[in-house]
Amino acid sequence: MNFLPSGISFFLSLFICWFTSRVGSSWWYMGRPTLGSQVMCDNIPGLVNKQRQLCHQHPNMMQSIGVGITEWIRECQHQFQHHRWNCNTMARDHTLFGRVLLRSSREAAFVYAISSAGVVYSLTRACSQGELESCSCDPKKKGSSRDSKGTFDWGGCSDNIDYGIQFAQAFVDARERKERDARALMNLHNNRAGRKAVKRFLKLECKCHGVSGSCTVRTCWLAMADFRKTGDYLRRKYNGAIQVVMNQYGTGFTVAYKKLKKPTKNDLVYFENSPDYCIRDLEAGSLGTAGRICNLTSRGVDSCEVMCCGRGYDTARVSRMTQCECKFHWCCAVHCKDCHEVVDVQTCKALKNTDWLDQT
Repeated sequence: MNFLPSGISFFLSLFICWFTSRVGSSWWYMGRPTLGSQVMCDNIPGLVNKQRQLCHQHPNMMQSIGVGITEWIRECQHQFQHHRWNCNTMARDHTLFGRVLLRSSREAAFVYAISSAGVVYSLTRACSQGELESCSCDPKKKGSSRDSKGTFDWGGCSDNIDYGIQFAQAFVDARERKERDARALMNLHNNRAGRKAVKRFLKLECKCHGVSGSCTVRTCWLAMADFRKTGDYLRRKYNGAIQVVMNQYGTGFTVAYKKLKKPTKNDLVYFENSPDYCIRDLEAGSLGTAGRICNLTSRGVDSCEVMCCGRGYDTARVSRMTQCECKFHWCCAVHCKDCHEVVDVQTCKALKNTDWLDQT
């Protein structure tokens, strides 16, 4: 199968939108606000009618979504920094990730899930921080409630994650719902898994009130955990992603192999096996691992044996500055010296045979 991922242009479009607003934001405020938002929304390529309509109605949302895009890309690269596929974005490439998302692989599943989660996270945070006119703190968190420690009063500013999920679903899923082919169904499933992952890590935070620090009365609110928790969770879901095929009615999935468990709404699903990320094959979306730094003492995926795919490695001696002789000073600072050190760095060799599948 080679279903084209119809949502790629959406993420790129919003990335362009965010980048433009940062490096040349004067156009955003030029003239009447309604005119500025209309110009922006009409000039973002790749939006379907529903997305363009939401953009016109909520122009400030686009900037929050743009910030979310940078966050999920950063998180994706953190999660895979020591792996053969390291979530690299492609310089000057109009699809942001090159052709890696053209394949319905587990990497594509992760990208759609983490990107959907990033949009939910950034919108919800913007609501709580009062940056958006259409939302604020969660209005449903009022009165009293109970937890394992007893009764508490709702107060503070609970994150309005239901609003973030609702808007993200309406905007992000709009293109996939228009297509409704097999790849669109895969994207919709993984988008939902990403949104659910953010809500999974809501935590109750409380403040005590009473004489001399006693906790006679507690005021509590729900807050999102750091986005790293969502990234770690979706990374584990990537490891356990389930290969599926369309059912005979074309309305959903069934497992590709009988021994696999049936996917839940929290699982990531994919159709195709991943390409060989060892060698450079731009047609398949692989940059290869030639030139990547590897860890000579590791036995994991970042080891020179695994990262370099048996091709061997080169060693170079490099000098660098590090902090050393750090001491804690009461109270409360850590003072370090700048030390110069020379270390050996290992990088993966390229294939000796130059007949790479380097399609440009």
